[in-house]
Amino acid sequence: MSWESSAVYYQGLNTGVQERLGGLSSAKIVLSSVDFAEVTRLQEADDWDAVAELLAGAARGLEQAGVDFILMCTTTFHLVYDAVQAAVSVPVVHLADVVAERCREMGVTKVAFIGTAFAMERRFFCERLDSHGIDVNVPDEMHHDTLNSIIYDELVLGETKPNSRRRVISVIDELWDAGAAAVILGCTELELLIKQRDVEIPVLGVTSVHIKAALDRALA
Repeated sequence: MSWESSAVYYQGLNTGVQERLGGLSSAKIVLSSVDFAEVTRLQEADDWDAVAELLAGAARGLEQAGVDFILMCTTTFHLVYDAVQAAVSVPVVHLADVVAERCREMGVTKVAFIGTAFAMERRFFCERLDSHGIDVNVPDEMHHDTLNSIIYDELVLGETKPNSRRRVISVIDELWDAGAAAVILGCTELELLIKQRDVEIPVLGVTSVHIKAALDRALA
C-alpha cells in the first residue's frame, strides 16, 4: 500500500515477465496508487466503510481500464476485500489464498505470521489462512507495538535499520522455538528488511508470493 512496496511489486512483476518471456518483454500493468496517509487515517479512525469505498473506487477504475484481474497490494486492507471484490466483475486475487497455496506446496501446515499490529490482532487474515487448513500463530502481544513501529516509522519511509532487523529476527526465532515450520512476512514492507539469508526458518514473503501468483495467472 505504501509506495515503497508498490515499487517492489512493479519491479517484481516486470522482472518476472522478462525472465519468463525473455527479450524486451515487460508486464502490462495498470497501477492505481492511493494516498497512504489518507487510508491510514481512515484505518486509525476505524472508518472501514470509507476505506472500502476508496479501494472499491480504485478497483472500478482498474476494471474500466481493461485489467483481467486485480491485486490488492496490502495485507491490512484485505479487511475490506469482500467489498472490493463485490464492486467489480473481474477477480481480485486474495493474498491469503495464494499464501495458503504456497504453504501447501511447501508441505507446511503450522506457520507464524508477523505484520502490522492491526493484522495480527484482528486476525481476519489469519482466519482466511485457517480456512485453508493452515495453523497460524502470531507473536506475543508485547512485540506488536515494536513491529508496528518498525513498519510505519521506518519501512514505509524506506528506512531499513540493522537494529530493527535484529529485533524482528529475534521475534521470528521465538516463533520458530514455539513450533512454527515457516514464517509469513505478513506485511508487504517487511521483505524490505528481512531476507531468507537472515534466518534459518523458511520465509514466505507475501509480496513475493503475490507477485509469483500474478505472473502464473497472467502467463498461464
